[in-house]
Amino acid sequence: MLNHPNFQQTSLFNTYNEVSDLAQSDKVAFLELLSKHVNISKAIPASFYYAYNKQCGKNRDFPLSSMLSALLLQKLLGIPFVSLLRTFLKFSKTARIFCGLSRVPDDSQFSRFKTIFHKEIKDLFDSLVDWIIPICKEIDENLASLLIYDTSGIEPKVKENNPKFLNSLIRQFKHYSKLNPGFDPYKYAYSQMPSHAEANQQFAQMHINGTFCYALKFGILTNGLGIPLDVTFLDDDFKAAHPDIEFEKKTDSPDEDKTLGDNKSLKPILSEFLSRHSGYKPHTFLGDAAFDSMDNYRLLLNELKFKSAVIPLNTRRVSGLAEPGLNESGHPLCPNDPTLPMKHEGSCTDKRHLKRDKWICPKVVWKNRKRICQCENPCTTSSCGRMFYTYPEKNLRAYPGIIRDTDEWIALYKTRTITERSINLLKASMHSGDQSSLNVNSLKSDVYLSAIAQLLTVFLAKAMNEQKMIRATRKLIRKIS
Repeated sequence: MLNHPNFQQTSLFNTYNEVSDLAQSDKVAFLELLSKHVNISKAIPASFYYAYNKQCGKNRDFPLSSMLSALLLQKLLGIPFVSLLRTFLKFSKTARIFCGLSRVPDDSQFSRFKTIFHKEIKDLFDSLVDWIIPICKEIDENLASLLIYDTSGIEPKVKENNPKFLNSLIRQFKHYSKLNPGFDPYKYAYSQMPSHAEANQQFAQMHINGTFCYALKFGILTNGLGIPLDVTFLDDDFKAAHPDIEFEKKTDSPDEDKTLGDNKSLKPILSEFLSRHSGYKPHTFLGDAAFDSMDNYRLLLNELKFKSAVIPLNTRRVSGLAEPGLNESGHPLCPNDPTLPMKHEGSCTDKRHLKRDKWICPKVVWKNRKRICQCENPCTTSSCGRMFYTYPEKNLRAYPGIIRDTDEWIALYKTRTITERSINLLKASMHSGDQSSLNVNSLKSDVYLSAIAQLLTVFLAKAMNEQKMIRATRKLIRKIS
């Protein structure tokens, strides 16, 4: 490595032309740059070599680095299928030289490789993360210190993912709803759908991006630059490793099902990730409203020592105010007019050295460096108006290390969307989400390889001094060309 310790239809004809053009044009300069700056064999853990040699023996046809280089090249160039990767390798001598291949492996050899060595590919990804973290700090230390968690899923081609499957159930229950006006056919149809796909029990029912599906769920951690730092599948292996967590609970609300799953996966994934990469000390956690719970705030702020947790309030869990005089964002309210939140005037410490936030009357103005209360119905005789202090440690949910709904909070939370774009890059641009395989291990390997390809893009962008392109492999290729 560097000199540094959804089913969208694809036109096979267009893809074939693109691959052929890549092999015959001056874009081979991209491969030359890869050869110069990327030496995948140096990054492969010794345990991966041992497992590969044990499985394939001494007289193996293809070195481990060659198989990995070919599959990573597929992800970097956005080649959707192994069959087209093989065509590209046959056409391009430069690509074969880069991969160290004297001949092109068969489809089945690539397939077996992904199925057998999915755990080792994950280990390779984890080892590369340790190399990527310092590079990300060089690019933007603040964004590199943000840790964002989200979940998604790989949707295999099973019958339950066909829209006709759910629609047929809805049509059946619509007839019944005509005779029973209070009956909801959509809600009942959801409740009657099986929990898992018939083809494989690990493809569980999920609700992703507003749609029902059966998917292999995974959690992903990225930094504020959108670079994947961890990918963990919430499958049978994960459940076996965490027998204390219950995953099978199902409600009649798909949103609530997703919320339950995200909450349960947060602690083990975060704890294990920070343990593996002990030198990485992120200061801010970002997550969506699914993580809004007191247990998570205690985990993040007290146990894992994050300075702040940027998580919006989940309004479904708010039955009223946290305590009298506070709104849902934890801002004190004017005693005489609860529609007016008080103004935040900074933080300080009390005599016990406890941090506290100072709030003043919303109708105070500054004149001649003095506070003047202009309230028509003041709640205090003081000319500078009412003052109030809140103590973050007394309510971590209301005060998660940062004042909610301030400009700083809003700006930080907007960063969270970078993870969704990173997931889309994994699943769409690098085609991990449209594989035809129903083998869980093979699907896992595809996602890990896509994540590794994103890390390699960071190396290349750094080598070219194009830090703005750390997630834009195609733009790098065009620039090189």
